[in-house]
Amino acid sequence: MKKLDRINELVDELNELKLSNMASALDSLYRSGSFDHLDGVSLLEQVVEPEYQAKTSQRFQNRLKRAHLAGSPQSLDQCKDSSERIYLPADINSTLSSLDFIREGLNVCILGPSDSGKSYLAKALGIQACLNYRAMYHHCEEFLETMVALKQADYTKYQKKVRSYLNLDLLILDDFLLHTITDEREIKVLFEVMEKRSELSRCTIVCSQREPNSWASMILNDEVSANAILKRATKHYTVVIQPRS
Repeated sequence: MKKLDRINELVDELNELKLSNMASALDSLYRSGSFDHLDGVSLLEQVVEPEYQAKTSQRFQNRLKRAHLAGSPQSLDQCKDSSERIYLPADINSTLSSLDFIREGLNVCILGPSDSGKSYLAKALGIQACLNYRAMYHHCEEFLETMVALKQADYTKYQKKVRSYLNLDLLILDDFLLHTITDEREIKVLFEVMEKRSELSRCTIVCSQREPNSWASMILNDEVSANAILKRATKHYTVVIQPRS
């Protein structure tokens, strides 16, 4: 069998296996004239790499979509001290950018006034995390309302949903305690998720414009629940974003 015929057969087989990027790379390499001058490893590398990059990119996009972060433009490169804001403690963003806190199951509490950049930082971390981890972003109020409604409507589905949140490597709860929680059922859901994720060493990021010492007044003045939630949310890293006046 001629080499060209065998190459064409391989291209067809790769396409049949839904490895179209490898098929295209092999076909292009053979027709480029450099095919016979490549050693085996180099040839394999140039054929496999396009497929690997395409699959990795697609997996990343799928994770972004599941995380509710698809199309978000936030970048960690923009999360640094500037004329508009300062991040405390010093060099904390460099520490977080490594994403070691996700691998180690450490929580992050991001504090600052409205429009200070809390959501931007949290989303930037979430987007970066999607390269290697399973993440999800939620507005806390909406998250609790949805979970309470599901728990009331179908407890089995609620338990399944809780398990899905516990399996996430990173859960981001934005606008944490933006309004007072007056529904005891929401408090129980919040505590259950925070507690179980903590037990499993799963990372949770919360963003709040309220100082933690005021959280008790936002949770039905339930000091016990507030302290338990505070302890878990602020156990590891606390980032404070201060706008420059």
